[in-house]
Amino acid sequence: MKICVLKDETDGERRVAATPETVKKLAALGAQMALETGAGAASSLADEDYAAAGAAVGSRSEALAGADLVLAVQSPAPESLSGAKQGAVLMGLLNPFGQGERVARFADMGLEALAMEFVPRITRAQSMDVLSSQSNLAGYRAVIDAAHEYGRAFPMMMTAAGTIAAARVFVIGVGVAGLQAIATARRLGAQVSATDVRPAVKEQIESLGAKAIFVESASGEGEGTGGYAAEVSDEYKQAQAELVASHIAKQDIVITTALIPGRPAPRLVSDAHIASMKPGSVIVDLAIEQGGNVEGAVLGEVARRHGVSIVGHANVPSRLASDASALYSRNLYNFIAAFWHKDAGKLVLPDDDEIVRGVRLTHGGRVVHERLATPVPA
Repeated sequence: MKICVLKDETDGERRVAATPETVKKLAALGAQMALETGAGAASSLADEDYAAAGAAVGSRSEALAGADLVLAVQSPAPESLSGAKQGAVLMGLLNPFGQGERVARFADMGLEALAMEFVPRITRAQSMDVLSSQSNLAGYRAVIDAAHEYGRAFPMMMTAAGTIAAARVFVIGVGVAGLQAIATARRLGAQVSATDVRPAVKEQIESLGAKAIFVESASGEGEGTGGYAAEVSDEYKQAQAELVASHIAKQDIVITTALIPGRPAPRLVSDAHIASMKPGSVIVDLAIEQGGNVEGAVLGEVARRHGVSIVGHANVPSRLASDASALYSRNLYNFIAAFWHKDAGKLVLPDDDEIVRGVRLTHGGRVVHERLATPVPA
């Protein structure tokens, strides 16, 4: 079985879908490895290291020719896959909600597209969970980016000239990224508080030494499936908005991470909230690529509003390209290894497997995933 690793052509994308480490592991399974020239360059991975690990390095057309499995980071343009054979499997972060037309094109091309962001959050799939691995890095980087924009120190400092107060950091949305942001801000010495719509995460917040700020509700609102948040009632939104308004004015740094799968990011920080913050404060919007949690946030820019810096960097994991590539490529390898048929020497995807059903977007020339609103025959 031939596995092809593509160089990502998305603007600003620096990650790669395989490292020399995972190329060597895949070759050990019995796969024939092919890599597009320069695929790992932006992650500081040289073609020579891939060749030493067992990959044939060449042009895109050479890498794609006869490939049974194509590994990508973000969704490649269908026309860039010209030459891929019928029935080949495409694995990557395919953004099916945002790029549905591409998904339909993949079906039309006879590709079996697997969206790795749809890996179910079950015990058996933890090592394949690309969202968790990348969100961990994003949460860390959000704090580093905030510290870069913030003109003061994070920890309390006692000096002969007087005491410097610790920075106050407020994290809104306590999933994987939010928890890592809390932990990182605490390690830097900040005074941290956090909130979420899911009451179940209160204990996790407090276990990291942060203060939990919650709307009191006995209804269990906000608890989605698989550890994700769900849409909440208008009454809850109003109570949450009032809570944020009273707390945010006292903060130096706010980091927002709130996302709902398949929906635009909820708007949590308004212009009035921003105006209530002290000049020199910083907000980092990690949900900017799904519309953003913060009014006035601009994708790919650091905006200034009422003296507050609003950080809207795109593709935050890619800002830590080497580590992000290492984790992402291991996630892909773990998926492949789990479904590798040793006797046949190839990837076998059972129709009745929960993980396969979770990630499979296209099969047999049509869109088949149940989460896509209107599965469209190619």
